[in-house]
Amino acid sequence: MTIRRFSAAVFAATLLTPGLAACNSTGTGEAGASASPTVSGSAAAGSASPGSASPGTGDAKQALLNSTNEIRNGNFRFTMTGVGTTAEGQVHQPSQSAQIKLSIGDASSDVSMKLDLVHLKPDSWVKLDLGGQAAKLPGVQGLNLGKYQHLDQSRIKGNRNLGFDFEKVDPAGSEVLTQGVTEVRQTGEGAYAGTIDVTKAAEAGSLNAELIKALGQQAQSVPFTAKLDPQGRLSELVVQIPASGQNKAQDIRITYADYGAATAAQRPPADQVVEAPKELYNLFN
Repeated sequence: MTIRRFSAAVFAATLLTPGLAACNSTGTGEAGASASPTVSGSAAAGSASPGSASPGTGDAKQALLNSTNEIRNGNFRFTMTGVGTTAEGQVHQPSQSAQIKLSIGDASSDVSMKLDLVHLKPDSWVKLDLGGQAAKLPGVQGLNLGKYQHLDQSRIKGNRNLGFDFEKVDPAGSEVLTQGVTEVRQTGEGAYAGTIDVTKAAEAGSLNAELIKALGQQAQSVPFTAKLDPQGRLSELVVQIPASGQNKAQDIRITYADYGAATAAQRPPADQVVEAPKELYNLFN
């Protein structure tokens, strides 16, 4: 799901104008592209060619590529953070389920939003809570705030905002990111640093096309650090996004834990479930 920060005016227009798609606002509240994390599937194994590494970095590059193998099994917990946004959740492929909780903005923002997404194939639900000026806008009552809204699968198919692809189970797309590594060196036991050509990682869930475009030439050499656990599995990836245009420099931090030990997502209680109204789809499509 693409994490966006909506202005109150845009949010109001979205609620009150049928069919108006949510704008691609910045995660920092400034004009330009956002480096806010997103939730969507990574590319399937082998779908992208690894980036060329500098001489002498082959072993380190391969270690990073191998570190994402376990993610493909779809049994882990994760977190993602960026400026003003956080995401955390679990993926449990054995039960074809996932749960993702997102928080956008804070008490000082003109719009803040919390979402609790539950996917239990073939069903999906979302609970939406709003803060700031957004909670006071006309039309908000039509969003069934505080209830789990059952989603029409035909209306969210391929939707990176509300859907989840169990064929591409990594919300952050770390496999795609590591394939874009252009230089890497080992800095300690299980620790690495280098650069990523993010133009080769546009399908990663933690980036978006607008951000990559705004970076210009900087997009071809974005610094990163990574940590592997004792079993060689990725435990942390920090992509250090440089300032570009009106966007401030920021870190996108992704963590993984509990490989093979996540639990199945739970279906929301029936008395807390309603069908999602058209206003909800208008907001996120």
